[in-house]
Amino acid sequence: MSKALVLAEVKEGKIKKSSLEVIHALATQGCEVDAIVFGPGGEGVAGDVGGQGAKKLITVASDTFKLYQAEAYAHVLAETFKSGGYTILAGPASALAKDLFPTLAVRLGGGYAADCTGLEVKGTEVKVKRPLLAGKYFGWFKFKSAPAIITVRPNVLALGAAGSGTAAVTPSTVAAPELKSKTTGLSGGTGGSRPDLSEADRIVSGGRSMKAAENFKLLEALADVIGAAVGASRAAVDGGLAPHSMQVGQTGKTVNPTLYIACGISGAIQHLAGMKTSKVIVCINTDAEAPIFQRADYGLVGDLFQVVPALTAEFKKLLAQG
Repeated sequence: MSKALVLAEVKEGKIKKSSLEVIHALATQGCEVDAIVFGPGGEGVAGDVGGQGAKKLITVASDTFKLYQAEAYAHVLAETFKSGGYTILAGPASALAKDLFPTLAVRLGGGYAADCTGLEVKGTEVKVKRPLLAGKYFGWFKFKSAPAIITVRPNVLALGAAGSGTAAVTPSTVAAPELKSKTTGLSGGTGGSRPDLSEADRIVSGGRSMKAAENFKLLEALADVIGAAVGASRAAVDGGLAPHSMQVGQTGKTVNPTLYIACGISGAIQHLAGMKTSKVIVCINTDAEAPIFQRADYGLVGDLFQVVPALTAEFKKLLAQG
């Protein structure tokens, strides 16, 4: 049997759905799963992780870990992993994990597979499915030996019905390391009440055709009606229309929503690599020959400045009717 340690990411006191997806996938394949959470108040998610199959929740509650700091997190995770006899270290393919897990792979001497879209565990054998060549192909890979270091793309694994179990809370005994630097604050992100872009079930994205940053308010209005996050193409970000935290694509965030609405996005391969696995893709573009139409389930040739407000109004009517 494999034993897994899962990094449970918490935002504003709530555990991210993507962390629960990883716990559920491992627990339902016969793994013994423990979760680890950083920052004060982490014990509050014991019911969430336990409901998906985690047996133990390790809490790292020192104020040193209130804000993300790679050196501190890597030290505690590595020492916890080694002392706990784990063979798998896993977590969601988040910005934090992308920064942290390569370091852990080196410290632990393990193989590293990032942004996986499939995960299979049979006894001690671990296999993962991940995209190749900007998502043109997908391949299955088997770890030759433990440890296996894995990050999983959000929204690709099923989330189980919440069970009644609660993970046993165990405070970490690993001492905080003497740090060479200290995180004093965090900035960036879209803020507000909209879903996190990486985990959103619905996304409305804009491209260079948005023309100005203030025009993204059109997309925000639509997003707020349907409960979506707002994204942007690299062209929009490079043009100063949106911050990098909103960028979807190969050099931005990889997303896998149920619904992706692309507004004024041509569909360059760099952008497609970050959203082509969306369940339903809707595109709005004045160019009927734009590559995005080849990937879209539904396409509309038209001016986004007319179409988006009309969509927003129609969604409001439909939702008002129940």
